Amino acid sequence: MAALDEHYPTAHCELKFTSPHELLVATILSAQSTDAGVNRATPALFARFPRPADYAASTPAEIERFIRSIGLYRAKARAIHEAMTAIVERFGGQVPRTMDELLTLRGVARKTANVVLGNAYGINVGFVVDTHIDRLSKRFGLVPQTARVDQVEKRLMALFPREHWCKLSHQIIWHGRRACRARHCDCFAHPICATFGPCGTDSVRGSRCEGCKKGIAPQE
Repeated sequence: MAALDEHYPTAHCELKFTSPHELLVATILSAQSTDAGVNRATPALFARFPRPADYAASTPAEIERFIRSIGLYRAKARAIHEAMTAIVERFGGQVPRTMDELLTLRGVARKTANVVLGNAYGINVGFVVDTHIDRLSKRFGLVPQTARVDQVEKRLMALFPREHWCKLSHQIIWHGRRACRARHCDCFAHPICATFGPCGTDSVRGSRCEGCKKGIAPQE
């Protein structure tokens, strides 16, 4: 945690949003999509639907028009429409502030709920586990290689102080995007990996990236 804090002190959520409901929508859209792709689509979407009530008064088909560039856009449009409708009808137009309530919304699982709670409300209930965090927590031997996503979350919650969960999730994600990537990694060069070992260098860190499998340094 100290090493990540040294190298990524300004790590933050890279989804662009100005309100809790915008973050919720953006996070639903980010499933199996890149943050950059989501950020390209959301300005027009948010301008057309500035409030949860505007989504609720619309239709999935109309929402689809703004997110066709994003994978699984039809399913995501339905999820957004149903989630925003529930927020209007059951939560007075406000995105819930509890895990249990967020999980009742269409398209929301623990990862999405943790993103919203941590970044919109500053509430640390759980630890975000996305593909980068799952991959790196196994590479660095923080969790068993066979751990399921729910087991990874529980282990990270046990290892690190609650007040750091949200920021630390971003720092791990930033390291996964900028250095310890699934392909073309910087395991040979980055100080964190130099200190704790490139991926796959012992029996604990068994998940090897493409660069380490080939035994070559990453290309610029």
